This record gives sequence, structure tokens and C-alpha cells, in this order.
Amino acid sequence: MRFLPTEEQSDFARSLGTMLAGADVPAAARAWASGERGPGRALWARLAELGVFALAVPEAYEGLGPLPVELAVAFVELGRYGVPGPVVETAAAGVLLGGAGGGAAKRWLPGVAAGECVVTLAGPGSPYALDAEAADLVLVAGDGGGLRAAPGHGPVRVSADPVRRLAEPSAGGEELGAAEGPVWLWPALLTAAQALGVGEALLARTVEYVKQRSQFGAPVGGFQAVKHRLADTLLALEFARPLVFGAAVTLSPRDVAGAKLAAGEAAYRAARTALQLHGAVGYTDELDLSLWLRKARPLRDAWGGPGECRARVLA
Repeated sequence: MRFLPTEEQSDFARSLGTMLAGADVPAAARAWASGERGPGRALWARLAELGVFALAVPEAYEGLGPLPVELAVAFVELGRYGVPGPVVETAAAGVLLGGAGGGAAKRWLPGVAAGECVVTLAGPGSPYALDAEAADLVLVAGDGGGLRAAPGHGPVRVSADPVRRLAEPSAGGEELGAAEGPVWLWPALLTAAQALGVGEALLARTVEYVKQRSQFGAPVGGFQAVKHRLADTLLALEFARPLVFGAAVTLSPRDVAGAKLAAGEAAYRAARTALQLHGAVGYTDELDLSLWLRKARPLRDAWGGPGECRARVLA
């Protein structure tokens, strides 16, 4: 049995990584945090050209999917490069609306697939929607899986990550049908993949830094304690990776919860390691590292924190 990505999936990840590496994503993320959406929307358009959002939308609505493994491949790269905006929520909404069908799917999903429509999503247990003021559609999922389009949102709150801005959707709005399966499943899977990419980016940046930073006349990367800390971080990420892709294959609620738990905790461990080994410079906003450091904790807790994920695994 083969447990490796196909050649096509690997090529897709490389193409996406190459595009994002040359797109100055940190500048787009900082602009997004300040309320300037232009660079972020332009980046979304380039993602759409590579088919990222179409992977979540059924073929009946001008998409290619839903293709969970390919989406997981894509979202690892989105996390690795720190793409701003409700990318998880938009892709998850594509799947949920596609399953619900009807007029709402016909109205919104072609735009989602083309990268022209930004959707945010609030679900059971989460009263806030990410980047609601930047979204074309604020989608709310109820406890029973019912979907509605909120007519607006409340005051915007800044989370621990200034690129992630939260608002409570307004009550009322148009009913859009019911989602198939647990509402949290797809956003949890995609958040796990995104967290894995964030963790891998933090580890890579930290390894490069400790090779350059010297203390007592030697690079700190040569110290045994530093090597052990980095090795523990790598093991946590390597343990999480097959769980994320295994969950994408099975789409089992238990597997998705386990993957979300492992990837979220691994990303948070990578953030703590990065902050400690970068020293005082790691606390500065000017260093691009801060864009990834501040994502790890919110992603760990979004769409199922550690306690909730453990409960889902045991259930």
C-alpha cells in the first residue's frame, strides 16, 4: 500500500510553493492586518488560478472537488507561507454549500472557485467569524447543520494574531439549506493542514537562525540542548503529518479530530521553540517570524481546541 503523495500532488505543492515564495506574502499579511485588502485579494486570485479554491467546490458548480487530500496538500503550503484571510472558511464553505445544493450553491460557489468570493464561516461552539468585514458572504452553521447567510456582523475584535480579525455575525438572514455531516469536520481538517505548514515554517526559520547566531564563539545550533529542542519539535511535526493526510483520506470525525490535535500542538510547540531560540529578537513585530509565531496558538484553538479534539477522539 502506498502512503506517499502522488507525483501530481507533489508537483502541485511545488508549483504552489514556488508561486507563494515569489509573492511577498508577509507584505500582503501586514496589509491585511491594517485593513488594506488589495494585496491579499490579488494573492487569492493567483491561488485561484492554480485551482486551490476549486478543489473544494463540486464540479456541478464550476469546481473540481471536493478533493480532501489535494486540499490538505494546498493548505500545508498556505500555512507555510502565511497566506492571510479566511482561506479555511472559504474552502470549507465551498464544501458545505456544495453539499446543501440549491440556489445558494449556484449563486455563490462559482465565485468561490474563481477566487472572486471570500466567505467566512461561524459554526457551533464558535460565536465569531474570521475576517467578516472582508467577506462577501458571512455563513453561519447551526447545531443541526443548518446554514444561513448573516446580514452583517458586530464590532471587529483583534485576536492574538493581528492578521486574524474576529466579529460576531448578526442574527437572522436567509436560510441556505443544511450541510451534510458534522459542520466542524472540513474546517478542522484544513486548519490542521494549515497549522502543520505554520509549524514547519517556524522550524525551518529557527534552524537557519541558530546556524547564524553565535555565542561563546560558536553557532548556538551546535549546542546539545538546542539540538534536542529542535529534534523534539521536528518529531512532533513528523508525527502530525501522516495523521493530517490520513484524516484527509478517511474523513472520519475521529481521525480529523486526532489530526487537528496533533498538528495544533506541534505548531504551538514549534512556536515556543522558535521564540526561545530566537531570544529577544523573536518578540519584535518587525521580524517576519512574528507573523507565524502569532498564528500557532489561534490555529491550535480554532475549530476545536485540544480538549475538544480529545473528547471527539474518545467519542
